[in-house]
Amino acid sequence: MLDKLQSVAERYDWINEQLLDPNVVTDNKAYTALAKEMKLLTPVVEKYNEYRKAEAAVAEAKEVLNESGGDKDFKQLAEEQLSENRAVMEKCAEDLKILLLPKDPNDDKNVIIEIRGGAGGDEAALFAAALYRMYSMYAETKRWKTELYNASQTGLGGYKEVSFEISGEGAYSRLKFESGVHRVQRVPETESQGRVHTSTVTVAVLPEVEDVEVEINGEDLQIDTFRASGAGGQHVNKTESAIRITHLPTGLVVECQDERSQHKNKDKAMKILRSRLYEKMLEEQNSKIASERKLQVGTGDRSERIRTYNYPQGRMTDHRIGLTLYKLEAILNGDLDETMDALITYDQAEKLNAEGTGQ
Repeated sequence: MLDKLQSVAERYDWINEQLLDPNVVTDNKAYTALAKEMKLLTPVVEKYNEYRKAEAAVAEAKEVLNESGGDKDFKQLAEEQLSENRAVMEKCAEDLKILLLPKDPNDDKNVIIEIRGGAGGDEAALFAAALYRMYSMYAETKRWKTELYNASQTGLGGYKEVSFEISGEGAYSRLKFESGVHRVQRVPETESQGRVHTSTVTVAVLPEVEDVEVEINGEDLQIDTFRASGAGGQHVNKTESAIRITHLPTGLVVECQDERSQHKNKDKAMKILRSRLYEKMLEEQNSKIASERKLQVGTGDRSERIRTYNYPQGRMTDHRIGLTLYKLEAILNGDLDETMDALITYDQAEKLNAEGTGQ
């Protein structure tokens, strides 16, 4: 590992020099690529430098302890230095193992989230609205931007489905484990007997992709326009600005009606279509290695029940990692970091274990 880290440090120094070269500075494409790589390498190099500093301190302490004679108090200080810096080295080594894990190329991307009501009718639609609010509030805590793409509302204020984008640094890295079936257990407002009902909502988290990452042939698209509508079938505008795009080879259908401009709706619909096609491509790639190693977290299987929100008990349980938190109200108000951190830590542990067993 140390040989690899030394190579990383040398690459970092080379990039640093290149970024000061006037020829590179004037080449926007080259400069941007090198700056992005440097940003990725910086935490690794900083941790490696911390390791080397502790390593030098350990060597110095050993030298003092190996000397014959000497001051007793001075040697005691050397023993403390030796112990402290060995601990620092061990901690740095563990951190570096995680930092050197293969990076998900999508981690820095924005995300498109699609939430759909499942079993439970109006109650499922109301919970879809609650999840949309939860993710929007979480985005606010991260100072990320949320933009609504498409929404199909019910008369009670829920959503049959809602699509929106969250843009900000590291958005996909934090939200990618949210794909799957979210189950809610609560007493509906319309339930006179006070019985707890169980409903489900499906969440899909898609990385936003560029045109160059997914090639779409215009001849493969069927584009239809229609009038946008709101809850209860009320027309929210009188022009056919809503867009429906059908990708004929795959049968994927995307609708967007949030904007009054047909052009803007088409751009948003194409964004969602590109992300869905990209996800489909990733699923096909992942299925090829599924028999070798199945990740317990982040499989993105939309049929997998990943979480239960139990209102009577005020708890949230993530079934993939066995995490239960009794702070449901805070979670639904966007307090998701504890859950996200636990999922990321579990995923890293699984990857480390897989690397250790050679899978």
